[in-house]
Formats: sequence, C-alpha cells, structure tokens
Amino acid sequence: MKSVAIIGAGITGLTAAFYLKRQGMPVTVFEAGGRAGGVIQSIRKDGFLAEFGPNTILETSPKIAQLVRDAGLESRKLATNPKAEARYVVRYGRPIEMPGSPLGFITTPLFTAKAKFAVLREPFIKPRRDGVEESIGQFVVRRFNQEFLDHAIDALVAGIYAGDPNKLSLPHAFPKLKALEDNYGSMIKGQIFGERDRKKSGEVAKDRAAKFSFDVGLQVLPETLAAHLGDSLKLNTPVTKLTQIADGWRVTAGQGETEFGAVIYCGTAYKLAEMEIEGAPSIARHEAVGTRAEQCSALRALSEISYPPVSAVVLGFRREDVVHSCNGFGMLIPKIEGFKILGTIFSSALFPNRAPSGHITLTSYIGGARYPELALLPPEQLVETVLADLRVLLGVSGKPVFTHTKTWPKAIPQYNVGYGKYRQLLTDLETKSPGLFFAGHYRDGVSLGDSIVSGVNIAERVGKTFLPTDGHR
Repeated sequence: MKSVAIIGAGITGLTAAFYLKRQGMPVTVFEAGGRAGGVIQSIRKDGFLAEFGPNTILETSPKIAQLVRDAGLESRKLATNPKAEARYVVRYGRPIEMPGSPLGFITTPLFTAKAKFAVLREPFIKPRRDGVEESIGQFVVRRFNQEFLDHAIDALVAGIYAGDPNKLSLPHAFPKLKALEDNYGSMIKGQIFGERDRKKSGEVAKDRAAKFSFDVGLQVLPETLAAHLGDSLKLNTPVTKLTQIADGWRVTAGQGETEFGAVIYCGTAYKLAEMEIEGAPSIARHEAVGTRAEQCSALRALSEISYPPVSAVVLGFRREDVVHSCNGFGMLIPKIEGFKILGTIFSSALFPNRAPSGHITLTSYIGGARYPELALLPPEQLVETVLADLRVLLGVSGKPVFTHTKTWPKAIPQYNVGYGKYRQLLTDLETKSPGLFFAGHYRDGVSLGDSIVSGVNIAERVGKTFLPTDGHR
C-alpha cells in the first residue's frame, strides 16, 4: 500500500487526507504552522463570533455537502437566514439592493437606462472566436458597457478576488462566464438554456448556491477533519525538499526524512516557488523530470503570481447605533464610489449567535489589488478607516463594542491574464514527475468551496493511481 505525504493543512490538504484515509491509504500531513485550517479560523469573545477569513461556504457542488455528511457534521451545519438574502451594491454613496427579478432590474436605480439597455442587447452581441485571452473587464465592456463594469462587475470582483477586473483573466478567473459565451454565444442565453446542463452535473452557479456555516463558526470543519487524522497530522513541520527516488519520493521535513509513494502539494504558490524538488539522477538522465536546476527555475516562476494583502475587520455595535437595517448578506463597493473598504458582510444577520442580543456584527474587508497599502495599516488605523466608511454607508454612530482584525499579507492568488502558463507548468511537472500532485486555491479556484472540491478531486486521482483495481488492498 502506497503512503501519501500531503504538504499543507489548509482545507484542501485536510479534505484530501480525510478521503485518502477513508480509502485505506496511509497519509501524513505536514503543516509548517502551529494549527490546521489555513485561513479558516473562528473566535468567540464577549458574545460575538468573528471569522478570520471567509464567513460562509458556497455549496456549488454536491461534493461539498457530501464532505459535511462524511465528516458527521450535518447536525451542526447552519444554513443562512432566508430573510437575509438581500445583497447590496453601493451607488450614489449609498447601498442599493440588487434586483432579484427581471421587473426589479427594470425598476432598480442601481443602473441607468443605458446600462439596462446594454443588458437587453447582450444576447445579440456576436461572440468572440479569435482565441485572444481577455480580462474580465474587457469582456464585460465588450458584451455590456463601461457602466456595467464600473458599477457592478468591479464590485463583484472585489468580493471574490479582492482583485482588478482589468487584470483578471476571463478564462482562468471566470471560466464559467467564458463557457457561456463559447457554448451559447451569450451570457443571457447561457443562463436560460444552460440550466439543463447545470442540473445534470449537479453544480450550482455561485450566485445561486446555498450558503452555510456551522454552529460555532467555520472552524468546526477543519477541526473535525484534523481530529480524524490524529497523529497523521504533523504541525510546525515545514517541508523544505522533495527528492524523487526509484519507487516514490523522499520528503525532507523538520529534522528528518521520510519516504512516500506519492506527494500532494496543497500549500501556496509562493511557498512552492521556494521548494527544492530534485529528481533521482537515473531518472533525470532520461529527462523524466528534468535537472535540479531546471526544476528549481521552473518553480521560481510561481513567485510571479500576485497575492495582494487583505485585512478582515470585524466590528460589533449596539443595534441602535446603526441606522441601516443590515438585514441581508452584505454590500459590495465599486472603486468608482471612492470608499476604502471593498465590502461588508452583515454577519449577525446570516447566522444566529454571531452577536449578543441587541447587537449586530459587521465584517468588512480592506486592501486587495485595489488598495494593498491599506491592508497593512496597524489594527487601530484599520478600525478607524473602516469606521469612517461605515458611518457614511450604514449610518453607524458611536464606537464599536467589539473589534477584531486579521491581516493576511498574502491573501488571494490573482488569476491574471496569462495565468495559464502557471497551470501548464504544474501540469507538466505532474506529468514528468510520477507521484507528485498539485491541488489548492492557486490551481483550482479561490473560493472555499473550490478548495474543498479540489481536495476531493485530488484524493480521487491519487486513489485511482495507487489503489489496486482488483478490490484487494
């Protein structure tokens, strides 16, 4: 039976390890830090619950629901409050609810008549077939208009990637949008006529996917998966070198070396760029994996991937100190509106027990590709910067009764135009280095749901590669 080393105990690595272990494969998970879960971390203090990173999981694939069931967490799963579905986008200096129906779109003040006409015209715009890679910004202007980019898509991109729509690649950052044009000639037509295909695959569009968390926050999921792994999880054990040997890989971690049949890298692209990967001399002569210098040079290219900083600022207020109802998912803010924050989630409206009675919790994000320098402000300045915007946008008065900040110096990989070369590099390395696999948000999508599905899929791939097919293990 082949043993598998997994590098990185974020949600992708934990999910992959959980399913490989269920298949009967011995696994060891190496985590450089002192805890498992990556960006998923929840704290409870003074009756408030704060999330360090994401606030919800989007159930875009049946594989996500299956993981919750397999981990025995269905009873602790919390769906979002159905009364908190409203989403807001800021325009004219105030949050305006996004329309949820064709009639709502026609009557909304969020867009001018010109932008509304552009949406109606979109099905008649010829699809692009020349193979040129566009940014999401170029795509939206071509199929809609500049106003739609500035006042809608820019805000959406800030909410997903904390990125720049004029840099993010359409086929890599938003592959499903490109597929709509490729397959149906139009986004609107694709939404209408592609429903059957989506039902067949079991996948759900992110804007329609159910959102959930757990009774005491998202941390429940990684904690549970880590508990299933037991001693197979090695914290404070960074991997510094991988060496291909005749029947697998030698992993250098901490002060020791261990041999495995396969290795799955589930960390970050910038840490992978620092990794030393060496092929056995006999294999390298046959150009199966390339020379050590060639491999290290190829991996260093991954350091070019942008990871702008993002800070999460969680503030608790007395209900009477906030004018806005905050009965919804939250608000997104286009850059053109001139505010500093990227958006705010109305956390206590989504789930129970996120704030004490008579209080609300607001989680705001700042920085990203838009204003990276702001994410790196000291905690006190982060709070004041966010408060300044919330006073205008939500009518906040007084001081927060709860504050929590968390800065991620390298937060979300940016799938900018040209990102395909990095994905191809990883595919080539896998092909040339049998037993070496790559998974995670730098390759398979940046959302929490994407990372979970990536972990499930890589476990399936490794299992099919190494488990006996005759039913005997």
